[in-house]
Amino acid sequence: MSSEANNNSATSKASEEGVAGGGSAANSAATLEINGTATTSNSSRSEHHAIATPASSSGSGSSSSSSSTNASTTPPTAAAAATGATDSGEHQSAGRKYTSVASVGVSHDRNARYRRAMEDEHVVVDTFGGDPNQGYFAIYDGHGGRGAVDFTAKTLHKNLLDLLTTNPDINPSEALRQAYLLTDKQMSETQIQFSGTTSITSLVRKERDGRRVLYSANAGDARAVLSRNGKAERLSYDHKGSDESEAKRIIDAGGFVVLNRVNGILAVTRSLGDHAMKEYVVGEPYLTTITLEPTDTHLILACDGLWDVTTDQEAVDMIVTESDSQKMSDKLLLHALRNGSTDNISVMVVIL
Repeated sequence: MSSEANNNSATSKASEEGVAGGGSAANSAATLEINGTATTSNSSRSEHHAIATPASSSGSGSSSSSSSTNASTTPPTAAAAATGATDSGEHQSAGRKYTSVASVGVSHDRNARYRRAMEDEHVVVDTFGGDPNQGYFAIYDGHGGRGAVDFTAKTLHKNLLDLLTTNPDINPSEALRQAYLLTDKQMSETQIQFSGTTSITSLVRKERDGRRVLYSANAGDARAVLSRNGKAERLSYDHKGSDESEAKRIIDAGGFVVLNRVNGILAVTRSLGDHAMKEYVVGEPYLTTITLEPTDTHLILACDGLWDVTTDQEAVDMIVTESDSQKMSDKLLLHALRNGSTDNISVMVVIL
């Protein structure tokens, strides 16, 4: 992620935390959960379907991966659904059907020309909490090591499910908010103090009145974009040091912003983790609620590795002519690489 200014300092602090993953894409795990059961796959392994990229074809050593996730397994046991079980294994085979959405495509690349380590994660949980009409989708973009991103990928959706289960009348948007803050608090009680992660999460569910509703939350500059009748509608807010209201919040709290960086260090103003700067870099998420209509066809979740080089509408225009969600996410990934992205790139396309 591009938001960390002092890479050497971040790396040494991450080492003090003992976080995973520091060297290559082969060591970075991408978490994919189907029907409440997690599968973890190394991003350069064969269970991902490798795609050619300009970087790899030019001999740069870039590792590009795509995960076809228009799949489903047998519904989980109640225990698995309640805990967000983390059984390891290969990705589910393509060709099966999701229940909460039509299909999902995920593509990601370390971007080895510019990045030594992969610090992104993605999580997909169909039949979230055992409900076939409920799905959870997330992209996490870490910085300063893998401590915060790994913790969040394992914890946030479980906290959300616990809140929804124990408080059946809670507004799901409020449950997302509480899950973010709880995850951040739990992380503060560990030795993960210097790494952080931006987050974009979306919950699709069918409400009691029959409406399908999309609840989204984000902290940082990972973004969600909805295609509504072919027009891009952003569902998130970019929390950056360049944002006037965010800069004012930080200054009012006693911090400062220099060159659009919090205390001259961090380009994002909200994240999970970054507890050494938590009085300024808060975990309070931006929230949106959208009642889905027939014209709401696609949801794009991605880290800033895509959005640094692509507008919301460009992203929508590139995928609406495709019929396969994996081809859509692959297309966006390749576009980011070809247009000079210098960050890790993770893209998820959900056909609603």
